[in-house]
Amino acid sequence: QVQVVESGGDLVQAGGSLRLSCVASGTIFSINAMGWYRQAPGKQRELVAISNSGGDTNYGDSVKGRFTISKDNAKNTLYLRMNNLKLEDTAVYYCNALIVRTAGGVTFSYWGQGTQVTVSS
Repeated sequence: QVQVVESGGDLVQAGGSLRLSCVASGTIFSINAMGWYRQAPGKQRELVAISNSGGDTNYGDSVKGRFTISKDNAKNTLYLRMNNLKLEDTAVYYCNALIVRTAGGVTFSYWGQGTQVTVSS
């Protein structure tokens, strides 16, 4: 079994900062990529930031220059540092991990349960 668990969501004022964490645990041989997605009420889930096993990163246009994704590979942990938060950043933030559970196995996609980020004026 594999679990992906996010934490760090909170209520924060506009202009403030927040750091989210995501831990993948269980039977893990390798992690091909981990990323953050978000979904606001009435909107589709969108990419926030993603980091692959090679260290390449990609950000959604709306968060470039404000959010930073980072990883601790030894701990299978992903972080998202969010600065200069805006009202439109309010959403449930989900962590996704592309995981291979055994040597030579296929890659599966695992999602966390989400963590709420609310930005107030």
